[in-house]
Amino acid sequence: MQRLPIIAHPAYNTQTEGQTGGRMTTSHMNGHVTDSDGAGGTGAGSAEATEESQWHREMPVDCPGDLGARTLPVRRSAQLERIRQHQEDLRRRREEEGRNKQELDVNSSIRLKKLSQNPKVGIDNPTFDPIEGPGGTLGHLQGLGGAPALLDLEDLLMSLKQVQHCLGDVQSQEDVELVLQLVQKTDFQNAFKIHNAVAVHMNRASPPFPLTACAQSLVQEVQAMLQSSQLKEGLELSTLLSSPHLQALMLAHDSVAEQEMQLEPSGSPDGPSEILTQFGGETVKIVHLEKARDIPLGATVRNDMDSVVISRIVKGGAAERSGLLHEGDEILEINGIEIRGKDVNEVFDILAEMHGMLTFVLIPSPQTKPPPTKETVVHVKAHFDYDPSDDPYVPCRELGLCFQKGDILHIISQDDPNWWQAYRDGDEDNQPLAGLVPGKSFQQQREAMKQTIEEDKEPEKSGKLWCAKKNKKKRKKILYNAHKNDDYDNEEILTYEEMALYHQPANRKRPIALIGPPNCGQNELRQRLLSNEPERFGGAVPHTTRSRREGELNGRDYHFVSRQAFEADVAAGKFIELGEFEKNLYGTSIDSVRQLINTGKICVLCVHTQSLKVLRCSDLKPYIIFIAPPSQERLRALLAKENKNPKPEELRDIIEKAREMEQNYGHLFDAAIVNADLDKAYQELLRLINKLDTEPQWVPSSWLR
Repeated sequence: MQRLPIIAHPAYNTQTEGQTGGRMTTSHMNGHVTDSDGAGGTGAGSAEATEESQWHREMPVDCPGDLGARTLPVRRSAQLERIRQHQEDLRRRREEEGRNKQELDVNSSIRLKKLSQNPKVGIDNPTFDPIEGPGGTLGHLQGLGGAPALLDLEDLLMSLKQVQHCLGDVQSQEDVELVLQLVQKTDFQNAFKIHNAVAVHMNRASPPFPLTACAQSLVQEVQAMLQSSQLKEGLELSTLLSSPHLQALMLAHDSVAEQEMQLEPSGSPDGPSEILTQFGGETVKIVHLEKARDIPLGATVRNDMDSVVISRIVKGGAAERSGLLHEGDEILEINGIEIRGKDVNEVFDILAEMHGMLTFVLIPSPQTKPPPTKETVVHVKAHFDYDPSDDPYVPCRELGLCFQKGDILHIISQDDPNWWQAYRDGDEDNQPLAGLVPGKSFQQQREAMKQTIEEDKEPEKSGKLWCAKKNKKKRKKILYNAHKNDDYDNEEILTYEEMALYHQPANRKRPIALIGPPNCGQNELRQRLLSNEPERFGGAVPHTTRSRREGELNGRDYHFVSRQAFEADVAAGKFIELGEFEKNLYGTSIDSVRQLINTGKICVLCVHTQSLKVLRCSDLKPYIIFIAPPSQERLRALLAKENKNPKPEELRDIIEKAREMEQNYGHLFDAAIVNADLDKAYQELLRLINKLDTEPQWVPSSWLR
């Protein structure tokens, strides 16, 4: 089996789809498939993966951007005749191979020698009356044209009784008596009648197919040629052809031939249709399907030996909407063009030129599938970047869906657990076909393998003793389990997080959590919100173990608690973040944030990355905004306005810290603001906060359960 330019994950995919790929494209997924290999992997591993990838590919079978002439469907009877002829050729070939394998030497058979010495051994069948025919002796059981004559039920009973009478041993007579009892049963007689009816139908010769519908004009041309001839026979034939009876016969012929040769209408009035027909024990399906120029067919094909097999039905295409093409169907013809034996690239070229009503002749898939059920769309947030052009395992690169960390994907099919079909949020109108994205389990498996390979390749740091390897702590690997929780540690493999739309109530605002590296302006932005709109924004009252000072009020400035009570709340996980200063403990509790939210205000927090997990595990539903630094030169200018003069290495550290935070925690951010100008960053922050009141936002679905 050979597959074209898309790779079916040989190392991970448990559901191999054949060996050739197809081409079924959207406006941004076009392009002719070549044998180029995908990049990926390192060393020998990548070479093997690339070689495997070229061996397991699918190909989409039309290109919506290409213009092509409409090819009209051919007459159905002509298609079926070609199928019959193909099956007849296969039958003859099998019979010839069987004769070559099982050819016997008649003279070496002892039984045949005995029969030739005593030709009278056996029972004469009086119902078989030999007659002399032109080719020798024939029996009257052979009908006209080589078709067997049908035996009447009464004749069958009479023949059995005569055979029973001629038998000498009792056992044989009892056996025939059992057969007689069977023949006399009503069920057998009904089955016998059905057999005869089917035999008559199966041996009926197909009506001849007209070669032309212009017999009259041909007769006129022949007449003109004959009239110019001086031969007596030519003149007599010309007179015969001009007779009214022959002219009427030619007129009738042309009328019938014109109807027989007329192209079938483009599908049924109700749209796509299919017809099932039995030929030689095989079920052949004829499908009429409309392929519009703006709606791709939506199917990939692969080669299985000489066969071209439908490998995948893509959501959103004409094939999926009609429900008439299925994975595993073998394509014999498309609009009268024979497909068997063609490469998938050739199939793509053929379909690229076809539009309008297409007629497929198929052998249905032998695998029976349960009736389709309405799939529930699952909305997920991507926690990693994906580019199908860099993925050597995607089964159809043209259908691969590119996305970035933080994008919302609408998963509409998980029939293939390794390759889901999805739309990218906001891009549905520009994406007529669903795209392929890695399934969660498949992505976890290959990321785990990639981490293992990278760890094995890490060189030993110089200056360490060999024995130090024994005490080296191995990196802990934890696969994400959606049933346990939707939060992540640094060492977990990030794939997708299920999401749902949430519109915050007017009386319960979501807290705003600002996060970023030092000196990026998050504290300044928070203070500006609290100062400019104190009736709208507020800060949570922190807890502390220090003594209350003069002028301070408990519950307004701090929640003053004992160290023992503070440590008990820490053990209970009630603090979002905490710290110690001059032997006194300080912290912001979840209850403090909740108390402020209950007053109708928006709580604004500046938090560290370590606080994100606690914050997300609470019922507060935070909106997390990452404040990112600008370029190094712009950051220097901003800090200079604050009378700060950082060293170049300090600026680099800030930018590097921001990069690490985004890489490790970026999947938890709801939005990001690059603080290149404090006033513009403040306006952008207000815009994002105001949007929470007017538009629903995507939040983890676990928050709404």
